Amino acid sequence: MALRLAFASDHAAVAMKAALVDHARSLGHDVIDLGPDSETSVDYPDYGYKLAEALASGAAERGIAICGSGIGISIAVNRHPAARCALVSEPLSARLCREHNDANAIAMGARLIGIEQAKACLEAFLQTPFGGDRHQRRVDKLSHPAFEKEPA
Repeated sequence: MALRLAFASDHAAVAMKAALVDHARSLGHDVIDLGPDSETSVDYPDYGYKLAEALASGAAERGIAICGSGIGISIAVNRHPAARCALVSEPLSARLCREHNDANAIAMGARLIGIEQAKACLEAFLQTPFGGDRHQRRVDKLSHPAFEKEPA
């Protein structure tokens, strides 16, 4: 089943993003490339926010965020309440974030994993359904304003 995917990166991950965009298209998925398209220095939060907005608006069903380490852009994506972005570095965590956490985005570090490992993570993320059942209760709590004070 073809999915609508949004990809975003920073300047450190432009080459990996391009390779993963091509790979996703070869698997039959519809792709939105949110940039950037050059290695000119950019700020990863700007692109993480774009990806989160694409998920929130419904323009994309899943998102792939990439920066040098994957850490910064994953934090940026997760600032939006509609996003559940997991930092992954191997296929097992990519599978588990879908199965257990219903993650709608993954983040990877272009300076930490190679392109073949990134492709394997992408495939695991795209092929794995959410497990539901006992996991649903936990995922529901991720959207609960746990730190918001009760009304007086």
